Amino acid sequence: MPENATEVTAAGIARLAGVGRAAVSNWRRRHADFPQPVGGTETSPSFALSEVERWLRDQGKLVEVPLRERVWQQLAGHPAGPVTALIHTGCALLLVNRSPAAWREITGVSDERMAGVLSLALAETLADRFGPAGNGRAVRAPDRAELLPSVPLLRGAAELAAGTTAGETYEFLLGRQLDANPRQYTLTPPGLAELMAELAGTGGPGVRTVLDPAAGTGALLTAALGPAGASGGPAATSRPTALHGQESDPGLAAVTALRLALRTGGTPRTAPAGRTVDVRTGDTLRTDAFPHLAADAVLCHPPFNERNWGHDELAYDPRWEYGFPARTESELAWVQHALARLRDGGTAVLLMPPAAASRRSGRRIRADLLRRGALRAVIALPAGAAPPYGIPLHLWVLRRPGTEPRPNPELLLVDTAEPAEQTTGGGRDRLDLTALRHAVLDAWHAYEGQRPQPTAPHSAAARTVPVIELLDDDVDLAPARHLPSPAATGGPAELAGVRERLTRTLGLATTLTPAPPAATAPAHRPLTTLGELARAGALQLRHGGAGTGTGPVLTEHDVLGGTPPSGAPAAGGGPEEPVLVAAGDVVVPVLGGVTVVRVVDEATAGAALGRNLQLLRPDPAVLDPWFLAGFLRGTTNNRQASSHASTATRLDARRLQLPRLPLAEQRRYGERFRALAAFEDALRLAGRLGGQLVQGLYDGLTDGTVTPE
Repeated sequence: MPENATEVTAAGIARLAGVGRAAVSNWRRRHADFPQPVGGTETSPSFALSEVERWLRDQGKLVEVPLRERVWQQLAGHPAGPVTALIHTGCALLLVNRSPAAWREITGVSDERMAGVLSLALAETLADRFGPAGNGRAVRAPDRAELLPSVPLLRGAAELAAGTTAGETYEFLLGRQLDANPRQYTLTPPGLAELMAELAGTGGPGVRTVLDPAAGTGALLTAALGPAGASGGPAATSRPTALHGQESDPGLAAVTALRLALRTGGTPRTAPAGRTVDVRTGDTLRTDAFPHLAADAVLCHPPFNERNWGHDELAYDPRWEYGFPARTESELAWVQHALARLRDGGTAVLLMPPAAASRRSGRRIRADLLRRGALRAVIALPAGAAPPYGIPLHLWVLRRPGTEPRPNPELLLVDTAEPAEQTTGGGRDRLDLTALRHAVLDAWHAYEGQRPQPTAPHSAAARTVPVIELLDDDVDLAPARHLPSPAATGGPAELAGVRERLTRTLGLATTLTPAPPAATAPAHRPLTTLGELARAGALQLRHGGAGTGTGPVLTEHDVLGGTPPSGAPAAGGGPEEPVLVAAGDVVVPVLGGVTVVRVVDEATAGAALGRNLQLLRPDPAVLDPWFLAGFLRGTTNNRQASSHASTATRLDARRLQLPRLPLAEQRRYGERFRALAAFEDALRLAGRLGGQLVQGLYDGLTDGTVTPE
């Protein structure tokens, strides 16, 4: 095996072959010629990708690795790590965009020679796009030795880009990396990033320069560019022309710069239609890379609860115009940094922890922000809108004073937490981001005087509060402290409607209650497994992913709660094709055992299959879907098919068993299982309606909209 060959884990082998990890473990035990580990650990070994592919083909378990999967495995198993692989790939894709002919000429030689020629070509391409090396430029041209292990990956990435675009290919690979390692990065979800960009007005003609001083993976600056098509079409004229970012992690800074350069077309820096992309590496608060910048907008998702942010070194920094932040108030340091980098009248939007609105140590700075009119809005988001997902974060909208004759006398407070949770049932995978966006923007535009505030169902609790009312001893700006709690229902009339629906549902549940079963001896029937049925062609097994594509995504929460598809497609889906569910499919959660099984109906058909779900598609001429779903719910069955990894129970669907019965007999069982499912749905709906009625009555009695009579 050549040195620095791409390695792949057992999970990666399972993806290549379209099987579960248990199957890979079985192959290692049963086949003496299975490739030996070349790295990793005893409990999590890694294997040479080329040897694995050869063995799978020889065994007839692999016809051809899909190009996107091959490229992803090469990136994930890169000997220098996936971030380095992403940087090399982004540089190569920039060259592909800049000069396709030069790329074809470079790739027509051996890998060793290609690495040397490519290093020189990339140095020229990066200088043309980002300026001369040095001065904190985030992307450094890799040398020949660094590039050599990446050559197969770069060839594959360029081939993948030929079927889409270089930008889409990079978004796909970056999206897969972020999705596979979510805890390694501080992520800003795309929907929230777009909302922050809209609040900052990045789509308007007056916003040409945007800064993100804590750029991370570039989500906020990417959102500032608008939809993918906007960066290269007529809409591009109303989008920013200069994007500035700073990130302390050198790898992420380089990834962000390349992501933005590819998103803006990868055109040379000097091209008339090109956009300036200037991303620097460094600690923003200690070594600001843009001390003289006057941006039109600042977007920032700063690190939270940082004690070592430079408190001791920066006591006399001129950025602390509103007060020197306490050691525990790093977020207020970022707020003042953002204001210091704005032009007069420019807007900043920051994602903040809720404690920053009420901690006593920050009350003097909050008071000065209010007195001088710098803080314009505090918006409470629902829990699950962004990591950490268990905390309802805030958005702060600020404007640098200087254009108004006097400070703004009012602060906008918005609370979206309760409306979003009521609409979707809570949880990050079930937030209605469209409703959340409309709720926030409607309140903001009404505050700005751009249009009257509507009374649409998605409207949030919002109020403009005179600044003088907030300047007390605490200067507590948490919206929940100043806004009435949004009612769980629309008042007595809606409560009456909920009660009527509950009464009907309880009546339906009564009629659907199964009759007492007759006592019989256990049946002894010949059994088969889903794995055997799949090999015989009677059944297809598919696994869900991150929810790529453009339509709704059926999530694990939807299956468990019996609700319509509520997930949104993942960002950077790129070339990966989603698994679309069809009527008659049976969907089973991977984790937690078979406590719930869902048979897809016409209303759900067409949705993409989300992560932690597996799809069973029976041949209707052989298997009845309700028969299949019903037997999967058997306690003994799913106990036998479940395995335990750490504290989670994981289902291996191929081990689930079914009795061998004629199709007519299957349908008899299927009808009974369908009736049980209807009864279960009625009970679930009754529980939701009962809870809504109870909470509505509590709220109505306490706020006075319902009287004891």
